[in-house]
Amino acid sequence: MVQAVIFDLDGTLLNTIDDLANSVRFVQRTFGWEEDSTELVKQHVGNGIRNLIIRSVPHGEENPLFEEALSTFKKYYQEHCEDLTDLYPGILELLKALKEKKVKMAIVSNKAHPAVLKLYDTYFKEYMDVALGENEEAGIRKKPAPDMVELAMERLGVSEAQSIYVGDSDVDKATADNSGLDCVLCEWGFRERELLESLEPKAMIKEPMELLEQL
Repeated sequence: MVQAVIFDLDGTLLNTIDDLANSVRFVQRTFGWEEDSTELVKQHVGNGIRNLIIRSVPHGEENPLFEEALSTFKKYYQEHCEDLTDLYPGILELLKALKEKKVKMAIVSNKAHPAVLKLYDTYFKEYMDVALGENEEAGIRKKPAPDMVELAMERLGVSEAQSIYVGDSDVDKATADNSGLDCVLCEWGFRERELLESLEPKAMIKEPMELLEQL
């Protein structure tokens, strides 16, 4: 019996893409750059905010306005990360079922830690034991490095053999592999089914409650 589930956040528990895309476009409008479509932003997320802005700014980090653009994004998104974001259908029922089974849960996200905590307070504090966002300034490498998952398992008091990882992307599969965890990928997130299949996870699920079958 699995004792702990480590969840990705964006594209797994929460549909955050509209707020992320709106925040990217706010930065692009502010600096007079061409605005990206929501579909393009969807392909750019998953590797942390810095990489998202590298992909959203002309010439990336070589742009002299890059750091200002990154700061602008962080400030705007922190203020607007709940405008259009919501739980995916079936997630609340899944969290309730896991809690009833006394399965420990954690969030591990490449989203900025303050935004993760804000969303955690709104949606997950009744169910989750741990919530971690990107915090490389503290020496904790972001996904797909295993650091954040290892820290979550330490705080939950579980081992790799007692845990599974649930996400929606290639970054999540690599994170699970690097952490020594079986990986379950959800089909409702930000990546196409064909890509998910090519990653050969332990399982793929179409609905949140299907996760219970993997425990």
